[in-house]
Amino acid sequence: MLKPELQAKFLQHISSRKNRKEEGFTLIELLVVIIIIGVLAAIALPSLLNQVSKGRQAEAQQNVGALDRAQQAYYLENANSFTTNLGDLALGIKSQTTNYLYSIVTNAGVTSDATQVGLAAVAQLKSYAGITYVTTQNAPTTEGGTSTVQSLTETALCQGTTPVTNAPDTITKGGDNTGNCSVITGGSSYKTLD
Repeated sequence: MLKPELQAKFLQHISSRKNRKEEGFTLIELLVVIIIIGVLAAIALPSLLNQVSKGRQAEAQQNVGALDRAQQAYYLENANSFTTNLGDLALGIKSQTTNYLYSIVTNAGVTSDATQVGLAAVAQLKSYAGITYVTTQNAPTTEGGTSTVQSLTETALCQGTTPVTNAPDTITKGGDNTGNCSVITGGSSYKTLD
């Protein structure tokens, strides 16, 4: 048997615990919590949406870069010519995904370059283009000090300067392209990515 003092304290403790269970948050406390959550969401949501767009754009950067490298290999393996067919590059990249439309553009009669394009199919995404082109360089030889001319393929990755709200049906480029992103048009102007 407990002492009467301890019994009184025990009963007081049990009754105060019951009262606390019946208590809840006041309306003011709930409003303060809701306002804090709202402010945090307002700060974090734009940042989250920006990261989602960057992730979607990374798809096009990777695919266009892979198309550039595959186009270089195709050029070397197929009598120094570029292809206009995505299937010929054997990469398994679809011509249309949820976010981008992929194609290869060449100028009629020009065999020294090809442009691989990732056009934005979703508003607010930037388009990408990769230029694969042929250059020449003098390669010195040890025999008599003369040099020979070698053909090389190089690439440049271009990014649309602004997000597009609707993707153009076609993309065009002027003249014989040697890595100059500014000659590409279609939806927005393009700049070279570093």
